[in-house]
Amino acid sequence: MKSFLTILLLVLSNTFMTLAWYGHLKFAEWKWFNKLGLIAIVLISWGIALFEYFFQVPANRIGFKGNGGPFSLVELKVIQEVITLIVFTLFTLLVFKTETFRLNHLIGFALLVLAVYFIFKK
Repeated sequence: MKSFLTILLLVLSNTFMTLAWYGHLKFAEWKWFNKLGLIAIVLISWGIALFEYFFQVPANRIGFKGNGGPFSLVELKVIQEVITLIVFTLFTLLVFKTETFRLNHLIGFALLVLAVYFIFKK
């Protein structure tokens, strides 16, 4: 159960972080958003990223072996990175629709998944 909850919280966390980091590039299509200066955009992104912390911190606390969770720090980090790639890929394909993923991207992602295998191998 802690594994599932940790992963769910990491997915939510990464969804907010991806929106904070890259959403403003899509929001630029809105007329009123284009009138904002860089400081305002940074503050809006920071406000979105705040929600990332509401999920990321509990995910790490629940998932960390030192707190009774199932994962080491290295395992938590690798899980988080793979989730980041999945969330980013879905976000890019669904929201931007102008990006294409090529074979080299897929090979790179496969190598990262292979990294997960080696990190978890006992």
